[in-house]
Amino acid sequence: MQSLEQKRIVVTGGSGFLGSHVVERLTARGCSNLFIPRSSVYDLRRQDAIARLYRDARPDVVIHLAASVGGIGANRDNPGLFFYDNLMMGVELLEQARLNQVGKFVAVGTVCAYPKFASVPFKELDLWSGYPEETNAPYGLAKKMLLVQAQAYRQQYNFNSIYLLPVNLYGPRDSFDPAKSHVIPALIKKCIDAMERGDDTIEVWGTGEASREFMYVEDCAEAIVRATDIYDGAEPMNLGVGREIKIRELVGLITQLTGFDGKVVFNKTKPDGQPRRCLDISFAEQELQFQPSIGFEEGLRRTIEFYLAQRRANSALNGACNDNLIEALQE
Repeated sequence: MQSLEQKRIVVTGGSGFLGSHVVERLTARGCSNLFIPRSSVYDLRRQDAIARLYRDARPDVVIHLAASVGGIGANRDNPGLFFYDNLMMGVELLEQARLNQVGKFVAVGTVCAYPKFASVPFKELDLWSGYPEETNAPYGLAKKMLLVQAQAYRQQYNFNSIYLLPVNLYGPRDSFDPAKSHVIPALIKKCIDAMERGDDTIEVWGTGEASREFMYVEDCAEAIVRATDIYDGAEPMNLGVGREIKIRELVGLITQLTGFDGKVVFNKTKPDGQPRRCLDISFAEQELQFQPSIGFEEGLRRTIEFYLAQRRANSALNGACNDNLIEALQE
């Protein structure tokens, strides 16, 4: 039997936030035969593009991370897009993996698949105990269909596909675009922007009473690589840290770590989203022998440092472009 290091591995979304960290973890393990499809070359919503991907890459393993995703606002504005894109990508990638006799398919789902009022902490058995929170239900349900398909294919075709459920992620390379970002990068950007402009107030959506569990992206990448290597079960697996924090407390931490000392206004006309999110991670602890290694405050510091470095780099680039423009005008 080939080791993971010897296998040809496709990582969809491998240039994205989570995917880039998964690729780094695979590379660190000695996996050198990696194929990262770019959306400009392989539109994973199209059957012909996926068939061409499998012909080109000839993978032994597929780790499916590509997704159309965003925060509460993006989910509210794009429910049809998020449902269609994620459903079509997942269904056809898994079907074509079966047809091409891929050895293993790793389907990465979302905590948004859980029912709105699931018992806390969420256990894998709770997945079907109710309807997801309305603002991200289309996205969550589209991703949950991968679990149904994976289990059906295992039953009928003896196809090896596993399904992982990461909690909310954060860390370097996350999107800080207000139209797409999740709560942690959105709050970091608001605080830094406010200090640069001299604003003494920032606005935060919701009441601040909802809770979330957050996992540092590098920890999640390590868990995914371990599961790819050693987990072959039919049951879904939670990936998280097993602790939650209220948004109000999160805001306090981020304002402290960024140095913003102004007023925080909670806009209660905006949605909170799911009331609570916290995973039971005992199954992953047992099967993967995995425990997250990065503490929450340390992870937040690293994320803030990444964002500040990104801003400095962009500022330097813009300055260089302006200098070049001035030189060109003077010639």
